[in-house]
Amino acid sequence: MSPFRVTRTLPEDATDAALRADVLTGLTATPKTLPPKWFYDARGSELFEQITELPEYYPTRAEREILRARSGEIAAASGARTLVELGSGSSEKTRLLIDALTALEVYVPVDVSESALTQAGQALIAERPGLSVHALIADFTGRLELPGTPGPRLLAFLGGTIGNLLPAERAAFLASVRGLLTPGDALLLGTDLVKDEGVLVRAYDDAAGVTAEFNKNVLAVVDRELGADFDPGAFDHVALWDAENEWIEMRLRSRVAQTVKVPALDLAVDFAVGEELRTEVSAKFRRDGVTAELAAARLELTNWWTDSQGRFALSLSVAR
Repeated sequence: MSPFRVTRTLPEDATDAALRADVLTGLTATPKTLPPKWFYDARGSELFEQITELPEYYPTRAEREILRARSGEIAAASGARTLVELGSGSSEKTRLLIDALTALEVYVPVDVSESALTQAGQALIAERPGLSVHALIADFTGRLELPGTPGPRLLAFLGGTIGNLLPAERAAFLASVRGLLTPGDALLLGTDLVKDEGVLVRAYDDAAGVTAEFNKNVLAVVDRELGADFDPGAFDHVALWDAENEWIEMRLRSRVAQTVKVPALDLAVDFAVGEELRTEVSAKFRRDGVTAELAAARLELTNWWTDSQGRFALSLSVAR
């Protein structure tokens, strides 16, 4: 058997259909919304890589610090022979974990991007003889089926991406993750932590304006894919801390009264002056809350690691 395999569980036209559905639902809602997953075309992914290197944006560095310091403990606690990573992208941070998992036989990266999966998977095979990579082209927020691989399995969901889900969506997601695991398997979860409002807002509204360009990129995606006539320059980037819900919201605020046409959907959308379109929620967490949400999904938190400044956490929870 080849050490590198790719399985497509996402239909070829699924991305286009999902974009159409999300744009139609979001732009006709009150308030208007667009899901953050549509930031990440080639340009958006490039911009996000720039964001991770900005001085204001700490989560990537903080999580990498934990992985460097604690991957050995994670490996010992999980004993994983299979590592599954949701939203794997370039698998760059995951290499720290793969190096530490001495019993690892199979790596299963899951992503919607076939090119990212192929590039990362082939690089890992070249670097680590003996490791099998079975990549899945799939949307991990939908119904996911994993290939048969040896246990115990460690399922990793890094980057704080779970914060992009609203509470009800998180509950459904964690329940679906639990459904993929058998007793003794584990979940490694990255969560950004509640901290000073100024630190949080600056992380999503950097001085160089990279995050603003990233936020507006979602409009460029809708323009290109659905023939819309959004003018990104007619919107301002906004990042706000919602203290009640303990999350950051990214929005685009209309600078003028305007009507945006989306021909592919036969849709015309009016924006008032100052009207806002929400593009992302990024929830921040406390340990007690993470423990409770995991417990509700029948996952028992057994280990909790933070970076040296207590900004970000990785937790290990076991399926019971």
